[in-house]
Amino acid sequence: MARPLEFDELVEHFTLVDEDLKLLRNKSGPTRLGFALLMKFLIWRGRFPQGRAEFPDNAVDHVARQVGVSAAEVGLYDWDGRQIKRHRVVLRRVLGFRECSVADAEKLTFWLAGSVAHAERRVEQVRLELLAHCHAERIEPPERTRVDRIVASALRQAEEALFARVAGRLGAPVVTRLLDLVAPAASRDSTGRDDPAGVLALIRSVPGNVSLESMLTEIDKLLAVRAVAIPADVFAGVAPKVVAGWRAQAAVESPSHLWAHPNRDKTVTLLAALLQARQREITDALVELLISTVHRIGARAEKRVTAELVNAFKRVTGKENILFAVADAALAAPDDPVRQVVFPAVRGGEATVRDLVHEYKTKGPVYRRIVRTTLKASYTNHYRRGLIRLVQVLAFRSGNSVHRPVLDALELAGRYSTAGNLKYYPLAERPPAHRGTGGDWADLVSTVDNQGRRRTVRMAYEVATFQALCDQLRCKEIWVDGAEKWRNPDEDLPHDFDERRSEHYSRLRKPLDPSEFIATLQTEMRAELGALDDELPRLGWVDVAERKAGAIRLSPLDAEPEPRNLRQIKAEVHRRWGTVPLIDMLKEAVLRTSCLNVVTSVAGRSAIGAEDLAERLLLAIYGYGTNTGIRAVAAGEHGHSEDDIRYVRRRYLSPDAARAIAVQIANATFTARAHTIWGEGSTAVASDSTHFRAFDQNIFTEWHSRYGGRGVLIYWHVERGSVVVHSQLLSCSASEVHAMVEGAIRHGTSMSVAGNYVDSHGQSEIGFGITRLLGFDLLPRIKQINKVRLYRPASGEPDVYPRLQPALTRPIRWDLIAQQYDQMVKYATAIRVGTASTEAILRRFTRTASHPTYAAMLEVGRAQKTIFTARYLRLRELQREINSGLNVVESWNRANTVVCYGKGGELATNRREEQEMTMLCLRILQAALVYVNTLMLQDVLADDDWAALLTGADRRGLTPLFWQHVLPYGEIRLDMSRRLGLAVAPAGGDA
Repeated sequence: MARPLEFDELVEHFTLVDEDLKLLRNKSGPTRLGFALLMKFLIWRGRFPQGRAEFPDNAVDHVARQVGVSAAEVGLYDWDGRQIKRHRVVLRRVLGFRECSVADAEKLTFWLAGSVAHAERRVEQVRLELLAHCHAERIEPPERTRVDRIVASALRQAEEALFARVAGRLGAPVVTRLLDLVAPAASRDSTGRDDPAGVLALIRSVPGNVSLESMLTEIDKLLAVRAVAIPADVFAGVAPKVVAGWRAQAAVESPSHLWAHPNRDKTVTLLAALLQARQREITDALVELLISTVHRIGARAEKRVTAELVNAFKRVTGKENILFAVADAALAAPDDPVRQVVFPAVRGGEATVRDLVHEYKTKGPVYRRIVRTTLKASYTNHYRRGLIRLVQVLAFRSGNSVHRPVLDALELAGRYSTAGNLKYYPLAERPPAHRGTGGDWADLVSTVDNQGRRRTVRMAYEVATFQALCDQLRCKEIWVDGAEKWRNPDEDLPHDFDERRSEHYSRLRKPLDPSEFIATLQTEMRAELGALDDELPRLGWVDVAERKAGAIRLSPLDAEPEPRNLRQIKAEVHRRWGTVPLIDMLKEAVLRTSCLNVVTSVAGRSAIGAEDLAERLLLAIYGYGTNTGIRAVAAGEHGHSEDDIRYVRRRYLSPDAARAIAVQIANATFTARAHTIWGEGSTAVASDSTHFRAFDQNIFTEWHSRYGGRGVLIYWHVERGSVVVHSQLLSCSASEVHAMVEGAIRHGTSMSVAGNYVDSHGQSEIGFGITRLLGFDLLPRIKQINKVRLYRPASGEPDVYPRLQPALTRPIRWDLIAQQYDQMVKYATAIRVGTASTEAILRRFTRTASHPTYAAMLEVGRAQKTIFTARYLRLRELQREINSGLNVVESWNRANTVVCYGKGGELATNRREEQEMTMLCLRILQAALVYVNTLMLQDVLADDDWAALLTGADRRGLTPLFWQHVLPYGEIRLDMSRRLGLAVAPAGGDA
């Protein structure tokens, strides 16, 4: 039965007007009701219904009341006989609709190919556009199989036209070089190059770990791509997602399959898309290798020097007494030898004095100078060859003249790259001074030679320049031509912002006038600070006073009452359904949600049957999600080989497809929930990361000091009802603030996120600022809240909020916010519309950046953090809410270890896409677990006796994230015909 319509939908689509009623004058009973329903459905959907099941019950009731016929009589209307055929003829004539003719089908195909299919390649979306166009043209859509043929034909025509356009832009020499990459040896055009097929394999390969060898290999890849000389504008006018689809297809097809395409335009277009994308990716990898290598040189130098100094270090105690003894002895016998006067005066004699001198030399600037000397030696003897070559193949740029000296210094280093053992730059050279050559580097970079002349030491200057370059790359003050992640930051911003300023402000719900924004922020600050100041004497859990450890003291929350009946309810779940294999939980979720319908072949059409495809997708998801691998899964009882499953994984299960599957299951869970059990839908998510150990022969895996060991982070966004809405794979050094924002903005589910719970490391003043602009609340659990400072809403009010004085600091700089308000909204718009990733945008807002908008964003963040902190301290229920939300995501992380148990939980791959696929399939498995558990609990609690057991504490602790009845281990037995005995899920509402 169709879903019930909202009241406004009923009024809009099923209300009869006078003209409609005139057509019903000679009709009565079931005929009158049936004709009226047919008419309104045709106007609404642009087609006739297949039967009674397509009408929502409340729509039938609504129409029945208007025509004066009982709604029950609709069952007497003949939906398949001659009468309905006559009614269709009448309605087509009256309403101007016509059946789809052969000529109409040709016109529809031509329109689809030219207006839709050139930019949209998803079959279902193209079909929906076709149906909407038919409705607008008053054409009754043909049957489903004919629609599918029209859509397929339009997609094929549009793609062939795009292939021809792109191939025409490439030119004959480029086409020849592209075909040589995949051609059999006998078919290659003689170009003088060795093994072009090996070049394609090199280009496709992922970077290795941070090392000189990896850097040189990536440089060779970049030069190999550039040698093909693909024009930069070859894909101008082609939708980016279409190009991304071509790149994905070229990435999974073997050279022989690419060569075998009968349309050569298709082959070269796919290869051009792959190489152009790989050129950007390789450039990004080289920048990351540069930053990581320079960091590694410094870290290893510090570690080496520290170890040497610690071994030799002896801390000398009682320095004041030693100083007094030495001074007293020296004054008593100023003319006697030191060995006779000073050494005997010190306990321990000469050895103690030597230790004292050594201690001084191993601290402070001397230590840092030794580190830099060791760093220079490491650079000179090993890493310099790769770093200099890297600088020669990458083009660094900056829009700020302040950083011009760093770029000039790189150019100077490149000119003298082959100068051998030259110690100093020639006197005629004037090496540019920049921020990297000052401070502790000054004495090493600039020194006096044997003739008393001030000279610049070449190797020290290069090292200092590379360190300055990396500092500016991190905050994108310097960028790289041809990169994606490290591109010109101006390209990250929406280009239509000035033309559509009002629209962008409206979407963010922000006023155009900065003074209005500031007034609202000030009002909220005054209200929250005033409320806290007034209620502070009555708040027994918080105290504000002058203390060395911090002005604010917040007592822990009292323990909540323990749920007493949840164990019985979970035992009843186990009694009814027994121990359920995890693969059956996944299968049940897939069959009920139809989530696999979002999966389409990366490489175009396929001859795999729908049932076989579904089973192989399930097995691939299970193998990745449990981390047991496809080989282990293929050994089960299901009739599919390892090669079959790997083929489907490669051709169908892309990261985008896995995300779409997880989103479908999440949305189905929201729809299936019974409000009487779970309450109304939540608008808050909790986010946190968990650490997974991973292979480290790649540039993504990093050491994590808190967890220990090398690995990656998975950052989850989990709704309060344990439904995962977003997941991200992060490096260990990534900012969790940008991950929090990314998930809250781009989760893709039907949920509307209004608040995000995070732990301390997921918040910052910049985080408060950007979330304020984006329109959702950052709700952190701040561990060191005793050290938090509250900002004043205005200057000249020193005596306002007297009880909060020990925690108050300076006023907010509203003038700075007013000056940069438009720029801040522009950056927030870039995050909202996705012109760049949140990480790319927030890179500009770091402490090392001199960007003026950074300072303004900090001020907004400080104001918002003050508002939140005052409210947090005042409201005990808010503290409990945040704590409860974070407990949900911590439980989710515990479930990771149960589900992703294979290989000891280690991601045994160096390919980032494989690591990401494991994360996404783990998300799908846990989402399926939550979905099926939700239905099981609702079935149990539909029994009044069980529902009566629930106390308030039980309802608070009730969660579908439990696994005592689930079997994730053992042999895989997949039988699609065997189902779990569950009731039909309600479409929201009561159980």
